[in-house]
Amino acid sequence: MTIFRTTPSPVWPVRSSLWHSRKIRAVVALIVLFCSCQVDLSRAEPSLVVTAAYEGVINPVAAEYLHEAIAHAEQERAQFLVFQLDTPGGLDTSMRLMIKDITGAQLPIVVYVAPTGGRAASAGVFLTLAAHVSAMAPGTNIGAAHPVAMGGGEMDEVMKAKVENDAIAYIRSIAERRGRNVDWAENAVKKSVSATATQAQELGVIDLIASSLDDLLKQLDGWELAIGEQPVTLQTRDARTSDFPMSWRLETMKAISDPNIAYVLMTIGTIGLIAELYSPGAILPGVVGAISLILAFYSLQSLPVNYAGVLLFILGIVMLILEVTVTSYGVLAIGGVTAMVLGSLFLFNQDFPYYQLSWSVMLPVIALAVGFTLLVVNFGVRALRRQTPTGSEGMIGRIGSAKTNLSPNGQIVIQGEIWDAVSSAPVTEGQSIQITQIEGLTVHVKPLEPQNEGGHN
Repeated sequence: MTIFRTTPSPVWPVRSSLWHSRKIRAVVALIVLFCSCQVDLSRAEPSLVVTAAYEGVINPVAAEYLHEAIAHAEQERAQFLVFQLDTPGGLDTSMRLMIKDITGAQLPIVVYVAPTGGRAASAGVFLTLAAHVSAMAPGTNIGAAHPVAMGGGEMDEVMKAKVENDAIAYIRSIAERRGRNVDWAENAVKKSVSATATQAQELGVIDLIASSLDDLLKQLDGWELAIGEQPVTLQTRDARTSDFPMSWRLETMKAISDPNIAYVLMTIGTIGLIAELYSPGAILPGVVGAISLILAFYSLQSLPVNYAGVLLFILGIVMLILEVTVTSYGVLAIGGVTAMVLGSLFLFNQDFPYYQLSWSVMLPVIALAVGFTLLVVNFGVRALRRQTPTGSEGMIGRIGSAKTNLSPNGQIVIQGEIWDAVSSAPVTEGQSIQITQIEGLTVHVKPLEPQNEGGHN
């Protein structure tokens, strides 16, 4: 009889596997706890919101400022950028550059039309519609985006239709991309319609109405949007804000882009160059004039300049110059002042009221320009006509007396010096003569009439 004996399996392998599994679970639990702590710490840290404010005409300065603000916000890893805007409109090229920066940004861009009394007109409409989130302060307005020709010329019907249709297609594409009221956007270009903040929100043109930046941040908390294909939820509770101011370089460029500043610079530059031409060697007027004209040219490139006004302004200065050199009994001076006034009025396109010159700037500048131009040119003309005080040229026209009879050769005395002379007519000893020409050490003279004789030099 065969007996089978069963040997019991050892217990320690089972206990070992259980110990390893418990160890693994403990490690996983620690990792999860560590990650959750990291997430809590990151959430505990207040998020950053960068703010930038621009007030004025949309021009290359505005485009560069927005570009720098977006780059700064991205570098600081901000949640989003709030771009506070108050503009009457501006250049189409600068507006399109700004919209490209907004659509290509790696973080949300919030355009906030503020403060109360501000507006987003013309190019500002496009910028507001292009933002990821658009908001307005109470008492602001948006609209009137019909394109207008720059440079003072009138567009023909074909060109006008092309420009208008292009603007309509562009604003429709922007509104469709952001899910805003496409029909109103089209009418803002085609019919120049406008809307208040309340109307714009009701029409679906903007997203929010906020009375202040704090109110805006409060309303944006939990706001959901998309950057590219990635969904983003804004968390603004306890968010810290950081202002991005405009650099001194951009502030300077913005200041000289003002039509009044450009007008003053153009006037100073023109007068400075005239002063240098009529008084060569003065240096300072030429340097100041050249710098002023270069700055004026930079400013004029972003302004709706009417070249007929520029020509009239230059013509007025030329007439003032001619008044000093030509006897016109004041006709040229009156014509010059009239041309300068008309040129100043026509200098910028009348369709852009925010580009018009101020009378308080224009009239004093014209008065100073007239007075200074006449003064400088008068001094310059006198200097050119003044007799040369030294050298042989300085002796021509001087009066002396005959030391001997001249028939025609002899000697004369002038300023205590004895010169060999040749006379064009017989001269007796002691008679007054006048020098007409100098050849080497011999002078040519002519006798003076007895009635013109006076004291001898």
